[in-house]
Amino acid sequence: MQDANHPEKMRHSLSHIMAAAIQSLYPTTKFGIGPSIDQGFYYDIDLDGETISETEFKKIEKKMREIVNKNLPVEQKTLSVDEALKWAKDADQPYKVELINDLVEAGEVKDEVSFYQIGDFLDLCCGPHLDETSEVGVFKLQKVAGAYWRGDEKREQMQRIYGVAFATQAELDEYLIQQEEAKKRDHRKLGQELDLFTFSDLVGAGLPMYTPRGTILISELKNILNEVGKKHGFLQVSIPHLAKIDLYEKSGHAQKFQDELFRVISHYDQEFVLKPVNCPHHTQIYASRPRSYRDLPLRYIEQTMQYRDEKPGAIGGLQRTRGFTVDDGHTFCRIDQIEHETSLLIEIIRELYTSLGLWGNHWVSWSVRDPRAPEKYIGDLADWDKSEEMLREVAEKYQLDAKRMEGEAAIYGPKIDFMFKDSLGRETQLATVQLDFSMPKRFGLTYTDQDGSEQTPVMIHRAIFGSFERFIMLLIEHFAGKFPVWLSPEQLRVICVNDSDEIVNHAKAIERLAHEKDIRVSVDDSNNSVSKKIRTAESSKVPYSIVIGEKEVAGGKLSPRIRADLASEANDKTYDTEQFLDTIAAEAKLRVVGRTTL
Repeated sequence: MQDANHPEKMRHSLSHIMAAAIQSLYPTTKFGIGPSIDQGFYYDIDLDGETISETEFKKIEKKMREIVNKNLPVEQKTLSVDEALKWAKDADQPYKVELINDLVEAGEVKDEVSFYQIGDFLDLCCGPHLDETSEVGVFKLQKVAGAYWRGDEKREQMQRIYGVAFATQAELDEYLIQQEEAKKRDHRKLGQELDLFTFSDLVGAGLPMYTPRGTILISELKNILNEVGKKHGFLQVSIPHLAKIDLYEKSGHAQKFQDELFRVISHYDQEFVLKPVNCPHHTQIYASRPRSYRDLPLRYIEQTMQYRDEKPGAIGGLQRTRGFTVDDGHTFCRIDQIEHETSLLIEIIRELYTSLGLWGNHWVSWSVRDPRAPEKYIGDLADWDKSEEMLREVAEKYQLDAKRMEGEAAIYGPKIDFMFKDSLGRETQLATVQLDFSMPKRFGLTYTDQDGSEQTPVMIHRAIFGSFERFIMLLIEHFAGKFPVWLSPEQLRVICVNDSDEIVNHAKAIERLAHEKDIRVSVDDSNNSVSKKIRTAESSKVPYSIVIGEKEVAGGKLSPRIRADLASEANDKTYDTEQFLDTIAAEAKLRVVGRTTL
């Protein structure tokens, strides 16, 4: 019977087997680290300026299988610190010398250093590993990428070779099929194909720009948030994109984000910062006038840009950007209002994600402080204890089955984070509710209580969709670009059989009527063949299209073409123009996800 750690041991052992194979094929290789990771393993290597390409993977895999088939023992050995350093220097392994010295300096090893040996290959490692190479299951090398040694961009550039490993061939095959599907759904690929967003070297890496079609996605999502805001008494506010550095020093964010701040120096020697967060600005709106207990709760909301100077190597698509739009909100309330306000936010999150078909395919993090690193946080210990317990009680009330994640709290307080999975099971953290006793005290925020005393409000930070960039990335990949009708940048394509005035004018009349009903529509009156126009509409993933010819102009009924994922059955129904357009408009207003009502 395999133990619970078998997958990790298998993948960790394979990282060493791969390293042994590489050393056999490229004897001068210098090795960094080679851990197991989710679904697989990697190893960082340095070939003194040479490179390994994916075309060489078959050769490496062949050598790995030779090692596996020899059924070699994977044996742990120990060497004294002096012996370990001598081995690393004699083997010309400078990265291992550095690792050994760091282990000694950190006190993680004193007298002996742990190694593992597979055949002639010896490597610094504390395990865990399998007992024999024949136990490793099936594997495949997947890609090679650049990696800085120790993650420091000022250090040596290495090559990181990734592989995946599973217990059975069926599991590997399923994974590879899923990966191929993931490539088709890649938001960067679909974003370009569907003309949703773009990047420019002149603008700068990590600064996405949305096309008219992509802007529709943001606008529709903002409409939802604004409707929810009106329903629950949220108040729209608007703040500038920068502030004096003093604001963030007072809030504590200047220290937390010191390496990520975009600093702006004015001609008058004043230092400003492009805002990495919005909450300090919102405290100043609260502080702009006296507040009474009767004024609370005050629920400020805003959709605005934030900026963080991410490392160039970490930037990619919409996943991580330097400029991003946030759905941000801050509620200022009394302590006795905390349960109601946090409960309201969780109900809103559950309702909205249920309407998108994402609720249930998620997990929840109860993110608390790391008691071993108090320097990472601000505020009083008593407030932290109280706020962590309050969020735990709310999570239990709504049966969120929240996992306690130590060290994942914000600098000012604990939070409940919602991790959503797309249709391929990939996770993205989106919605969050954060409880903050600390920042109102730092900014001296007060309200006059019922007895005339001066009290400090509590601040609840919340995001429903989080970063719009990351949320749109999730939607693109979850729906594979086939957005629900209400969210589709284009809901209807009117295709002209030819470019005769009679047919084009009739199509334009339908377009005008559709616009009157708030349907997003376009007319294809190009010189392309009808079949090509239909294929273009399909590749653009338009939910509905209609072909206009002489019969339709003469008053015939419309026979809509419905996108395959929306059609509940073979579509052979016909509709009057008004009836057809009214049905689309009604469906869009209902924000239906799934099969069409047509």
